[in-house]
Amino acid sequence: MELLIFSESYRLYTACTNSVTIDGEDLEDVKTFTYLGSIIDEQGGSDADVKARIGEARAEYLQLKNTWNSKHLSTNTKVRIFNTNVKTVLLYRAKTWRTTKAIIQKIPVFANSCLRKILRICWPDNQ
Repeated sequence: MELLIFSESYRLYTACTNSVTIDGEDLEDVKTFTYLGSIIDEQGGSDADVKARIGEARAEYLQLKNTWNSKHLSTNTKVRIFNTNVKTVLLYRAKTWRTTKAIIQKIPVFANSCLRKILRICWPDNQ
């Protein structure tokens, strides 16, 4: 089976080695590219897209560091801010992901890690 995806002037991995020309322009062979905001890799998977989403969510989380450290905000408010600002970035376009066990595990691992830091829970909690 071969997979051909055309976007601008790119051709994603195919079994065929023949060059493809559209309107006199050869398509460039690439291993990954962004299409409608999602990163597509040569296997048609979503690993690269999920990693990018986690990176963007981590950046959003770090921008709110002062919020997480604030003594003036309740825990409930911090969790609500996390859900609205960080989780939305994390889960944006998640419905388009080709899910695997590995991808399904990465999302809660990241979210729980952030929430443990917000709630000041040490992991593992040695008693």
